Amino acid sequence: MTQPAPSAQHNGPDKGAVAAPSDVPPPKPGGGAPALGLRLDVRILSLLGVLAVLILVGGVTEPDAFLDSGNLQLILTQASVIGVVTVGMTFVIISGGIDLSVGAMVALASVWATTVATQEYGFAGVAFTAVIVGLAAGLVNGVLIAYGRLVPFIATLAMLASARGLALQITDGKTQMVTVDSVLDLGLPDSYILGIPPLVIMFAVVTVVGWLLLNRTTFGRRTVAVGGNAEAARLAGIDVRRQRLYLYLLSGLCCGIAAFMLIVLAGSGQNTNGNLYELDAIAAAIIGGTLLSGGRGTIVGSVLGVLIFTTITNIFALNNLQTDVQQIAKGAIIVAAVLVQGRTLRGRGT
Repeated sequence: MTQPAPSAQHNGPDKGAVAAPSDVPPPKPGGGAPALGLRLDVRILSLLGVLAVLILVGGVTEPDAFLDSGNLQLILTQASVIGVVTVGMTFVIISGGIDLSVGAMVALASVWATTVATQEYGFAGVAFTAVIVGLAAGLVNGVLIAYGRLVPFIATLAMLASARGLALQITDGKTQMVTVDSVLDLGLPDSYILGIPPLVIMFAVVTVVGWLLLNRTTFGRRTVAVGGNAEAARLAGIDVRRQRLYLYLLSGLCCGIAAFMLIVLAGSGQNTNGNLYELDAIAAAIIGGTLLSGGRGTIVGSVLGVLIFTTITNIFALNNLQTDVQQIAKGAIIVAAVLVQGRTLRGRGT
């Protein structure tokens, strides 16, 4: 008699039934779906609570400046650039990987898209170049990690150094000013739609697409499966190497989009663009509930993490606190988030 395939023997009645991209592991016996949903709601509500407290603090310390509509638009606009990067980073971390090169990729894409030769092709040339450079850098990362079997930390660290060096070589250490009016116009108040900056709308679109991709597609389920247990995912019929390649391509794509948004926001391309974006993106994802070990995370949580960090930075700036204090605060928040994650996992016995 023909024996069933190993994947069918070891992966339950439905070999495609990998863990859903929720924030929590399967509920314990007797828990049921309502308990799982409750845990998710508590986590998201807690992040919303932190954001509400920060808004209250900003409103109390600098009521006129912080609550001004222009300042709120600024917070959302600044959150948009790093937010797009964080969406890509969230996918990578859920899969059990890491990408330390996102800031350098943003810098490289921004300077390549703002060279004189590129700007001769106008708006389409600048946008297309930024996206393509981001995708190319992500492709290199993906190939080295998925097929070259390099550890993600090493591969992306090498890309960080290489991309920064190439960006410096392209610019020769100089700022490249944008001369394409249609690109600069996106950053002007006249281009706002119902009072919402176009960059914020772009961020919202990327967030929605990312959420749908993670929660409503096979790609998202495979991402969670690879991060939870790569060997089990392979036995379930998932091409783990190809999935990892796609994930780093996705991260590169997000960096390319963010680079174009940064060009619009700054009106220039510089080799220093994207500085410490890797720290901010990883921190936002962790704050949002994404596990560094992989297998769990949400786009909504990561976006709230971005908003929390951006609001903190804005409050510090309005209160004339130095940058080093901001970095210390961010570091403390990251440590606290990881400790809370560890304690939660130990409490669940995972």
